[in-house]
Amino acid sequence: MALPGPEWRGLLARRWAELDPPLRERLAAASLRDAVRLGCDLLWTEEEEAALVRLCQRVCTGKEPEAASFYREQGNREFGRRRYRVALRLYSKAASHEPPGSPEVSVCFANRSAALFHLEHFEVCLEDIARAESHGYPDRLLPKVLLRKAECLLCLGRLQDAADALSVVESKIHVDGLMTSPTHQMLLKKLSQLKVKLHEKERCPEPAQEARADMQGKSEIWEENNSISGASSSLNLNFDTERGRHLVASQDIMPGQSLLKEEAFVSVLCPGESLPLQDSETAWDTRVTNADLYCHRCLRQLLASVPCRGCSYAKYCSQNCADMAWEQYHRTECSLGALLLTLGVFCHVALRTVLLAGFAEVNRLVEWSHSGDEDPHNPKAGCKCLSEAPEAGAGTKGIPGCDDSGQYHSSYQAVFHLLPHTEQHSPEHKFLCMLSVVAICKQLQEAGLQAAVLNQESSEQWPKPKTSEQTSDELSPELKTVAEAMLRHVLQLQCNAQAITVMQELGPGDGAVVNKKPVRLATAFFPVLSLLNHSCCPNTSVSFSGTAATVRASQPIPRGQEIFHCYGPHQCRTGAAERQQLLSQYFFECRCRACLDELESDVKSVVSVRNSFCCPSCRAPMQGEEDLLCCSNEACATSVSRENLSRRLQDLQQQIKKALDLLRDRKAGKWQEAARHLKKSIGIVEMHHGPSSVETGHELFKLAQILFNGFAVSEALSTIQRAEEILSVHCGPQSAQIQELQEMKTCLSELPRSILQRT
Repeated sequence: MALPGPEWRGLLARRWAELDPPLRERLAAASLRDAVRLGCDLLWTEEEEAALVRLCQRVCTGKEPEAASFYREQGNREFGRRRYRVALRLYSKAASHEPPGSPEVSVCFANRSAALFHLEHFEVCLEDIARAESHGYPDRLLPKVLLRKAECLLCLGRLQDAADALSVVESKIHVDGLMTSPTHQMLLKKLSQLKVKLHEKERCPEPAQEARADMQGKSEIWEENNSISGASSSLNLNFDTERGRHLVASQDIMPGQSLLKEEAFVSVLCPGESLPLQDSETAWDTRVTNADLYCHRCLRQLLASVPCRGCSYAKYCSQNCADMAWEQYHRTECSLGALLLTLGVFCHVALRTVLLAGFAEVNRLVEWSHSGDEDPHNPKAGCKCLSEAPEAGAGTKGIPGCDDSGQYHSSYQAVFHLLPHTEQHSPEHKFLCMLSVVAICKQLQEAGLQAAVLNQESSEQWPKPKTSEQTSDELSPELKTVAEAMLRHVLQLQCNAQAITVMQELGPGDGAVVNKKPVRLATAFFPVLSLLNHSCCPNTSVSFSGTAATVRASQPIPRGQEIFHCYGPHQCRTGAAERQQLLSQYFFECRCRACLDELESDVKSVVSVRNSFCCPSCRAPMQGEEDLLCCSNEACATSVSRENLSRRLQDLQQQIKKALDLLRDRKAGKWQEAARHLKKSIGIVEMHHGPSSVETGHELFKLAQILFNGFAVSEALSTIQRAEEILSVHCGPQSAQIQELQEMKTCLSELPRSILQRT
């Protein structure tokens, strides 16, 4: 949810309609600074305060011991059913609700380590065992966990560490006494079995696996740009009044060549859709979302999350990520979790942007923006290069966002110079954003978090305003500056927010063939990536790894051609008229080649051509408005009824559905049938997106998995090669899919020649 929820939006829409017309006019024409000042006076009525409290109560972000007990018991039940992956998620939910350092949280970690062991994630299992020990796991239960630790070490081939662990367990069992109890007898039996296993491994050590050179992927040629951080030397930064800032090829560029590698200045995880963990509904929510699946700081996929010390919402991949997030921003955000989830991701990104930048830098840039022309209707206002500020030198070409030496960095200065389009947003939208931002800043002040926002140990370090200048309900001058910057960023995000996407597994993910779909994982600011203008037929492809974006050329780009990125509406998915409507949120009319061809000529859109029926004889598009359709190829006289073609289309759709059902079926005898159906699906994807599109690459990847598991060696190798060629262009040679394709190819290539000849 980018913007606040419907109830809050509806409340503020009614509030806007009730305002006196002169006040509405003042708000519509107000600068960002004046809007914040007016917002402080307008908020807070009892109705709005009560509404926010009510909405926040619907979102659970605090630690609740009852929830922890429930999730732990549910996890134990699922573990008993051998549903280890489900149990793992439930134990993580339980741990997030337990207070740090409590014996209960240590039990959650120990139980989770058991699920990880059965899933054969031995390294992560050891980490959870260490967490359980450090959080005071009960001494009487420790031998069982230490035996699990020893078995993990054995499985990892760390024989000396395993021997040391077994010695510790043995001494502990003997010290505890009661050797005749059933529990001790069971522990001794397990200890004896592991000793035998250790002795066998020491006597016959497993040969060390040689690293395969071909598994490392091809190294990419990369030369850093001297003026644009994270950009290739093959790009130049240009500026003109029509296109604004934009990137142009300074040399001929080949498909697959990396053009930009940028770490997000700021990113916020989107909660996303809930995926059910269990079939039945319960008192506590057992569904998982992106918030349970990915690290809230680096966006790495989670197996065993490290919970936040203060809330149940934030989860991290490691203690290091948790500590860094706390120091950088989460110590301020932690107690505001419910409010931030209620007011939407854009408000959350705006707050985190200010916290990461630091108040000194925010204050410097906000004060600079007040100098000179303050007219919000002047298109040049707020778009000046900082080199125009008194303390800075002249930036190269005066391009906004460059520093005094002409460098364009992925910095807060570059973020600040992204256009907020203040004068183009509707007054109602600005009113919503303004009051939402002010609500967050008022909560910061009421919660005593102003010192944290100002990056100070104590609020006493900043001069307090006179009593006559500030009432108890009024924001401090410093928080008004923060609110102004946040309002700027919320407005910027409508045009400059970048969705970080990931291919997410559908279903349990434990089958031989894994079905995936792209999902929005986070919303971020990428200042350098934002330099790319939109085209409905882009010449680049963007992929993500954690919080890092990589832009690659998807086709040959000659020297002097602009580098384009698709903001969403693509010529393969929608017609020109619909694309223009979708792009209206960015406040420009698209004049790319695809749109001009469709709007200024009689050329049919790619979508309309690809969505039309093909002639059964020559494959040319069929045409006609009535029931009888005729081939558009004059040399072909084929005609057929629309009803007949519709039935054939329905049959094909049923076959594709059957292929997807077969993909979920693990019976070996059905691989060939699944492959046959999927090939028809690939034909449709190629027709809609093109034979070299990333969508086609993903479908070929699925087909390669099917053929590999079906032992169709020759066809699998050719499919792997084609999928590898496409995906390496869009995702790079180091991507997970390329690595898996190379593993499959290596495995098939090492089969005996007699088997290869038969297949």
